[in-house]
Amino acid sequence: MDEMLNRRSFLSFATAGAAAATLPVALSGMAHAEDKTRPAPHMMPIPADAPNVAILIHPGMVALDLVGPLTVLTILRCRIFLVWKDKSPIATELGFSVPPTHTFNECPNDLDVLLVPGGTIGTIAYMNDPVVIDFLADRGSRAKWVSAFCTGSITLAASGLLNGYDATGYWALTRFLPLMGARHVDQRVVVDRNRITAGGTTAGIDCALVIATKLKDEEAARRVALILEYSPQPPFHNGTPAEAGPERTQKALEHRKGRDAEVEREAMLAGQRLGI
Repeated sequence: MDEMLNRRSFLSFATAGAAAATLPVALSGMAHAEDKTRPAPHMMPIPADAPNVAILIHPGMVALDLVGPLTVLTILRCRIFLVWKDKSPIATELGFSVPPTHTFNECPNDLDVLLVPGGTIGTIAYMNDPVVIDFLADRGSRAKWVSAFCTGSITLAASGLLNGYDATGYWALTRFLPLMGARHVDQRVVVDRNRITAGGTTAGIDCALVIATKLKDEEAARRVALILEYSPQPPFHNGTPAEAGPERTQKALEHRKGRDAEVEREAMLAGQRLGI
């Protein structure tokens, strides 16, 4: 138990530290998104033709779901909009808050990328919230690329934007994607036409790098990967059910049973709303 707590504490502090280092730089650039002459600290000015990327943030979201992709897309020099219903600071699961830069109404109508990160608590709360769903359906209907990962894929599916598409998401919840018309494909990143979905929290970086190849090209995405020294070498392979094996996977599902049942209930309601 002590070992588990120490590991959890380490991961929390490490993620919070990464967020603390990354967010001030990224948010500074976002706060001045319309002032192209004023760069974020230590960053080049955002170019006039920078891609517009809207990232849905929500109370209870997983901090790493935001920080990883936000870092990739900031280095790529995208114009980023952190959007929510209002501009009240958003509390992450680690306890620190992130301020939205724009409300739904302030978000551009036409986007290069609409990105939905995850967090099970927020997924349950907002996958049938008409304000959230209407925003996603509206901007997603025109966005060049529509993307989600972790439990964000479930929220995106609830908006109808994955109906008829191959998709993936957080392994414990992908079984609910078909309830909302999506076809689950067991891959870390799935691209189907202009929909890009990815697995759990750490797959957010992979997802953002794929987005980078679509917005720019592979060489630009490779440059970002090199800057980040993104070359995962975990001490063990236990990040998927196939790697963890049936016993560990079942134990993990047992711990999630109550919350996953809530997701299933909301997915069924969303499917009924969508006429599926």
